[in-house]
Amino acid sequence: MGTQAPEFLKTIIMSYQNILVENKERIQYIIINRESKLNALNQATLVELRSAFEVAFNNSEVGGIIITGAGKKAFVAGADISEFSGTDAAGSVELARLGHNIFNMIENGSKPVIAAINGFALGGGLELAMACHMRLASDTAKMGLPEVTLGLIPGYGGTQRLTRLVGKGKALEMIMTADMINAFEAFEYGLVNHVENQENLLPRAEEILITILSRAPLAISSAITAINASQSGTDGFETEIESFSKCFQTEDLQEGISAFLQKRKPNFKGK
Repeated sequence: MGTQAPEFLKTIIMSYQNILVENKERIQYIIINRESKLNALNQATLVELRSAFEVAFNNSEVGGIIITGAGKKAFVAGADISEFSGTDAAGSVELARLGHNIFNMIENGSKPVIAAINGFALGGGLELAMACHMRLASDTAKMGLPEVTLGLIPGYGGTQRLTRLVGKGKALEMIMTADMINAFEAFEYGLVNHVENQENLLPRAEEILITILSRAPLAISSAITAINASQSGTDGFETEIESFSKCFQTEDLQEGISAFLQKRKPNFKGK
């Protein structure tokens, strides 16, 4: 994408220093815009991401979000390592908690978030992608958690989310060797949902999100809650029952039932 927004993204929602936030109908794009730094996540970018997602989740006109990186080289090539120099143990806790809080917010958000991995997704970049509800990768993408080469481990939730997605053995291998994997390996391991060529990456992400946005939004939110509960240490089955019951209190369910019986498309309003 470069530092200029694509032609089809017309409306700039807010102005930030390190990200672009733009919309296309009900889809909001969040583009990490530090191409000269391979879109590395410094603390300022993390704070802007928190703001952008808070705004999107609370904007009734936004149905779903696609996050990607500027240019064709990187989604996010990791944290900004220059900020680590001179950070003490107390400062590192604050930094890790900042990342955890933002990525947890994304994972538990009420609207679907798709990561369009258009290049390198390393370290904090892969951790960001794993916090999203789905991941699509370009066929040239490379992914990995190289923190042990610096004397660190992933600190933004990567040890937990990678294990959930690919299993303990593969997660240990990826983290301890620090080796990168390509998009097709990531698909094989269950780390990404789809692999597309670079030109089709964003259109495919849009296609999936448009399909989701045609469904009942409160049911989508309930599905996110119930599925996340399976990995949160809470009783996922009980959460599913509660979320299922909440759907019966919505106008959308009545609309869905009526549309099914009348053999027409439903008109969901998120009520």
